[in-house]
Amino acid sequence: MDNKKIYFASDFHLGVPTLEESHIREKKIVDWLNYIKQDAKEIHLVGDIFDFWYEYKYTVPKGTVRLLGKIAELTDSGIPVHFYIGNHDLWMKDYFEKELNVTIHRKPIIKTINNIKLLIGHGDGLGPGDKGYKILRKIFTNKFIWWCYSRLHPNLAFYIAKSSSKRSRIVTADSDEKFLGNENEWLFLYCREYLKKEKIDYFIFGHRHLPLTLNVDDKATYINLGEWINYCTYAEFDGEKVNLKKWEN
Repeated sequence: MDNKKIYFASDFHLGVPTLEESHIREKKIVDWLNYIKQDAKEIHLVGDIFDFWYEYKYTVPKGTVRLLGKIAELTDSGIPVHFYIGNHDLWMKDYFEKELNVTIHRKPIIKTINNIKLLIGHGDGLGPGDKGYKILRKIFTNKFIWWCYSRLHPNLAFYIAKSSSKRSRIVTADSDEKFLGNENEWLFLYCREYLKKEKIDYFIFGHRHLPLTLNVDDKATYINLGEWINYCTYAEFDGEKVNLKKWEN
């Protein structure tokens, strides 16, 4: 990889709990991007970068211009940026592709580098359990429901979304800071089941909000990227290993 590294981060949840606090976090994220751009081969933003993202034909949410400008600068400089749709940015269309030259992934992908196989995705809806969310996801991504929501004025649509986000796990911290044990971690169970059909060296997910590095078996590792309200954690792949790190600046 010519000493270049691949970086992964997720769950910035920009927009909560307040605009002022979100701006402080956004500046910290931009500082991190400035730091890694010197040796970044690729950057993967693994979902829930925004606490709410919805695109109209001529309107997108405001409040994150620093991050959007930095992403444009990175892609303009030749560093590929990949964006994975999370449960908070389900309604992304083509703004990032057309305006920022970002590659959008709506499902988990597999990348093989130096014979090391990485499975990367946000992680929502994977594994057993969470049946209520899986039903809601089907409703939210239904094209007719999407069309109906788009008929709302943006002020009303964004107000509804922000009101809903006050109950978000990232704001309330419900259940996110406790490790539940391998048998109760849905993404760990997903990884273990997936290995029955295909060899993977690293599973890299967000969504869980808790930074985790777990051995699925003697060769495969599950890494959860955590989030940036409490932990500011990210992963770095140097061509041989994926390591979870914390941004301290």
